Amino acid sequence: MKTLYSGGLVFDGSGNLLENHGVLIDGERISSIAPIGEFDGYSGEKIDTSGGTLLPGLIDCHVHLVYCGEADPKSSLLKLGPGQIVMKAFENAQKTLSSGVTSIRDLGGRDYLEFAVRDACNSGRQLGPTIMAAGKMICMTGGHGNAFGRIADGPDEVLKAVREQIHAGSDVIKLMATGGVMTPRVNPEDAHYTEEELRTGVNEGHRFNRTCASHAQGAAGILNAVRAGMDSIEHGIFMTQECLEAMLEKGTYLVPTLAAVNNIFLNRDNGIPAFIVEKTIRVRERHHQSIKMFYEAGGKMAMGTDAGTPFNVHGDNSQELQYMVDLGISNSDALKISTANAADLMGMGDRGQIREGNFADLLIVSGNPLEDISAVANRGNHRSVVKNGSLVQFS
Repeated sequence: MKTLYSGGLVFDGSGNLLENHGVLIDGERISSIAPIGEFDGYSGEKIDTSGGTLLPGLIDCHVHLVYCGEADPKSSLLKLGPGQIVMKAFENAQKTLSSGVTSIRDLGGRDYLEFAVRDACNSGRQLGPTIMAAGKMICMTGGHGNAFGRIADGPDEVLKAVREQIHAGSDVIKLMATGGVMTPRVNPEDAHYTEEELRTGVNEGHRFNRTCASHAQGAAGILNAVRAGMDSIEHGIFMTQECLEAMLEKGTYLVPTLAAVNNIFLNRDNGIPAFIVEKTIRVRERHHQSIKMFYEAGGKMAMGTDAGTPFNVHGDNSQELQYMVDLGISNSDALKISTANAADLMGMGDRGQIREGNFADLLIVSGNPLEDISAVANRGNHRSVVKNGSLVQFS
């Protein structure tokens, strides 16, 4: 079945805004992008995008489907049985898709239960975003994420832990280079894994064609992760000039997750555990400075929200674009970071751009997001979502 989208603007994901162009979808893929005159005589189905913009579906490189944005997500998760966790994760995936996010990377779940959601959505048995999943995050004894992660100490144990994730079916390897905000009795500034431990994990992940992501907040841990060959740094809160230069040299992606810290800060009086609030207040401004510094230096960035953390709910992922623009990132770059760049980080060469042959993952919004980012960031401006060529509709 063919459908022609025309009448409005087209943002192609790579930074180009096209006027008077049509986009023809044939089945699941984009078959043509051309000046509208080239479609004269087309008599098939048409979707009028007048007054709006057609752009690639957004891509979120950092979510946690098993969390639901509660004030204390870990405590809430511990109260649920496996079946309940799977159903919650599936609901979160569908909320995410309905909000215009057509692909996601889950960076840490519970006992691989989120894999059932991934497999159902990716196979087409259920409607949902395209999902890559890490399985269990790998951390040191007492490290950030130890409640549900795979604890491993020393290079040999890290090697075994990576192999376990691959055997379980992980698409990406998640390694914890530093402490974090949401684990008690750890400091975000502290390096956890050594460079040697991280390099062992990265090398093994890459040997089996998995990308590797690292939770890394403190400067020493960021450096360890970058030097170890990590594909992406998640958060990057206490970045220094030395960290920045190392990332630029290696071409390492930064996934900022501004929504995580901002939503905790904005809801700090709403029942979030005190230790999380204290650390959030301590790191928030430094986080903003680091992201601005990295962007202004021309570093590679991909959108990620950490959805599932306190008051950072699935379905509000597009809020991240507003947070980026508020820091001085241009509208065009925020859109590219959230589409083409994110697809590149996730190794999805046939998503993230409106390009002939790509899957037709699309978002249609009212207005021009290059003039006002709220056209995308505010869900009230979304008109429709298309996944693999089909209009997304939930009963």
